[in-house]
Amino acid sequence: MVCAVPPGDRADATLSVWTIVVAGGSGRRFGRPKQYESLGDRRVLDASFSVAESCSSGVVLVVPAADVAREGGVAGGATRSESVRAGLAEVPADVDIVCVHDAARPLASAALYRRVIDAIASGADAAVPGLPVSDTVKVIDPGSAGATVLGEVVATPDRSTLVAVQTPQAFRASVLRAAHASGVDATDDAALVEAAGGRVVVVQGDPTARKITTVDDLEWARSQVGGAP
Repeated sequence: MVCAVPPGDRADATLSVWTIVVAGGSGRRFGRPKQYESLGDRRVLDASFSVAESCSSGVVLVVPAADVAREGGVAGGATRSESVRAGLAEVPADVDIVCVHDAARPLASAALYRRVIDAIASGADAAVPGLPVSDTVKVIDPGSAGATVLGEVVATPDRSTLVAVQTPQAFRASVLRAAHASGVDATDDAALVEAAGGRVVVVQGDPTARKITTVDDLEWARSQVGGAP
């Protein structure tokens, strides 16, 4: 499928786009695999896959190895980066842009996909959605932690320079492949591109693309779609 947007709204409608939907987590923090939780009349995973499919020529779904027979897709690895690499191996070599999306952000919109894809078409190596940080952030030294102390404060960065990053993230396919060739792990793929010297830009994020980490997050997402378990 192609992204459901008029060609004139895209920086370059001739570029091929594939998306890797990462749903390989065990749900350790949530208490169970959150990607299979209900969200209205479908599951969290299904909602994330659907919008990716509407904005891509192809989608690779990455799930826990034990679930491949039931869900299809490919088996994830022990870390997020390993799971992305498993998905990337299934993306055709001639694809121009690869998006990576966490299934745990089921309410990410097609508009958010368009923003990151257009940033790559305009020349960036990687594009991530970001939201301004409203809280003051402290950098601490965890080595100084105690029984009731998380650590000693070593810096207070200017929050006007900080953003909270979301997915989908988009990449020039060749750059993403090169960044993952090292086999290094990172909390997001943009960090690997940064480390390799690539140009990473931030586009306007969307508060609705909230990540489901806790049960409260899931209940919030259900309230947005008007669905209950």
